[in-house]
Amino acid sequence: MQESVTYEEYPLKIPLISISLTIAVYGIGTYILAGFGILWALLYMIYCILIEISVLRGSCVNCWYYGKRCGLGRGKLCAKLFKKGDPQKFSAREISWIQIIPDFLVIIFPIVGSIILLILAFNLTLLMVLIILIILYFVGNAFVRGMLTCKYCKQRELGCPAAKMFNKEKE
Repeated sequence: MQESVTYEEYPLKIPLISISLTIAVYGIGTYILAGFGILWALLYMIYCILIEISVLRGSCVNCWYYGKRCGLGRGKLCAKLFKKGDPQKFSAREISWIQIIPDFLVIIFPIVGSIILLILAFNLTLLMVLIILIILYFVGNAFVRGMLTCKYCKQRELGCPAAKMFNKEKE
């Protein structure tokens, strides 16, 4: 059996791809919700920032990649903003679908917003932007996590609640 390869620090291109995908999703979501007015766009941007802070404080502080270049581009940023947590807490955590609903709201808000705007006044450009958003979020994230980050993650080997949750059928 072949030993799996993990990165001590990810090559720079991987977090750059991951960060670009995240910024694209947040940017498109903001653009869509701006159709309701600048306030809704600002509220969405604030929500996205709060989600990122939540991930940094709730997971990244305890991750093996704290202070290092991780695949998602958060390890070094986390070390600049928050003090190191307990690595044992990372692998000991259990997560459920209910706990990740706030993360999925990042895509749900713009999808619902798009549907409402399309019902009020059909716009082919908005429909295309919505399709791009859905592809980026679902296909893009599946590619980044499946091909670029999780399969090379040292923390996954040490214990990752997301890996446990999403790979139950493979066990």
